[in-house]
Amino acid sequence: MSVFIIAEAGVNHNGSIELAKKLIDVAVEAGVDAVKFQTFKAEKLVSKSAQKAQYQKENMSDSDDSQFNMLKKLELDIETHHELIKYCNSKNIMFLSTPFDHDSIELLSDLGLEIFKVPSGEITNLPYLRHIGSLNKKVILSTGMADMGEIEDALDVLINAGTLKENITVLHANTMYPTPMEDVNLNAMLTIGTAFNVAYGYSDHTLGIEVDIAAVAMGASCIEKHFTLDKTMQGPDHKASLEPYELIEMVKAIRNIELALGSSVKKPSKSETPNINIARKSIVASQDIIKGELLTLENLSIKRPGNGISPMRWDEIIGTPALKDYVEDELI
Repeated sequence: MSVFIIAEAGVNHNGSIELAKKLIDVAVEAGVDAVKFQTFKAEKLVSKSAQKAQYQKENMSDSDDSQFNMLKKLELDIETHHELIKYCNSKNIMFLSTPFDHDSIELLSDLGLEIFKVPSGEITNLPYLRHIGSLNKKVILSTGMADMGEIEDALDVLINAGTLKENITVLHANTMYPTPMEDVNLNAMLTIGTAFNVAYGYSDHTLGIEVDIAAVAMGASCIEKHFTLDKTMQGPDHKASLEPYELIEMVKAIRNIELALGSSVKKPSKSETPNINIARKSIVASQDIIKGELLTLENLSIKRPGNGISPMRWDEIIGTPALKDYVEDELI
């Protein structure tokens, strides 16, 4: 099973379908499995009085602190969804989007999405989880800000609503943008996998790509990472996103690690087998030996190549008579 890599475009299209298509192009070039956007109606997502998060205020230079006004500009309408899905299909990449309200869940369901992504902020939203669970699709559940009890409750709601447990992947996550390294706690990803016996992965908001690579080495089956066309663009998430060249590097590294993980059987590999005789050693004569002479510590040595008697049989050979004459360095 190869790692499912989601390139999270999120709202980094800044409300422009042209930018959204450029982001899809970047994701295709990087070789990810899916490109993900966000589906919401600002009216349904936030109250008019809700403030931006601190990182959003810091990443956006405007003086307007309203979450509503920020999100209103980042909405994608139904026509745009149709166009982006069509564009993804033409490029042979999976279109995904995270719904943030019931209408958006219905919209994405009607559009035929096979995988539903639950963002960290909705993990305690029972009606929302029940709605997604009732679709009986594949679900990817992000768990930023959550503890084990909250993850358990969310899984129970999804499963009781009709989603099969084997269709759920739980992503360890931290919702600070960017996440400080000391707060990543990647070992918690394994705790989630073991405790709930579910497929697990990692949704990453750190700067750089090393944590994603480490997560894959630890068994993550799904990686999600924000990306952008340019970190310096205006918008809430650009700063904590990968630029195109970094996304390409991340995918390359993950695919290499997948290959490198191998089968868990320890035996000589195909590529190293020819080196066995070259690198290993055999028992050899350290001087001329006459037939019948006893083989001793004095007249034997251990040298390459390894196609003679293995030095592991040293104790068997010492003290036995030579079966023939040997010259110095000859294999016994």
